[in-house]
Amino acid sequence: MLVRDAPDLQVFMLRRNFDSIWIAGASVFPGGAIDPPDRDLDWEARTRGLDDAGASAALGVERGGLGFFVGAIRETFEEAGVLLAHGPDGEPADGRALHFTAARDALNSGALTFAQFARDHDLVLAADELHVFSHWITPEGSPRRYDTWFFIGAAPEGSYEHDNAELIESAWIRPSDALSAADRGEMDLIFPTRKSLEVLAQFDQAEGVLAAMRLGVMG
Repeated sequence: MLVRDAPDLQVFMLRRNFDSIWIAGASVFPGGAIDPPDRDLDWEARTRGLDDAGASAALGVERGGLGFFVGAIRETFEEAGVLLAHGPDGEPADGRALHFTAARDALNSGALTFAQFARDHDLVLAADELHVFSHWITPEGSPRRYDTWFFIGAAPEGSYEHDNAELIESAWIRPSDALSAADRGEMDLIFPTRKSLEVLAQFDQAEGVLAAMRLGVMG
């Protein structure tokens, strides 16, 4: 969940393609499955402020926690064009740059791996800018089951754009407005998304949410 103030708290949401096998047409946050390469411990050298031990402790797992942060950053770039990373000069990487947008297309087509992309541009992932927000496991008996972590972070500057494949629409929206739209039948929200929006709607400013996360009073 990427949040900003404009001037009130807004969160970035996307609508899934109506041809999707799962939750077709639903409004969601950027995200997706963890790929096996996301769990490679080589990412420790390209992740700022977090190693696998620290990430695993944050998630309450024995090992492999860093892969969830890497996967979250990868999926956010693939789906929304937002790159939570820093370049070799230490400055935030701008996902709108032409060489990054071309790489995003290659990532989404399978012609490029995220690890190779990071090496090519000497990127360091800003995992320390993500906070663990919640953990959801699909109930037993569901036809498709998922074990899902939600993260939250401040949105970097720049324009955001859905991939126009898996996601067909995107917008910044106040959490309360998203909930109202869902109540009117204008937006389809699955249960974890709705509950996350209900939490966000309790805050007027993005910094309030992020401060609560830093203090450990949420998540």
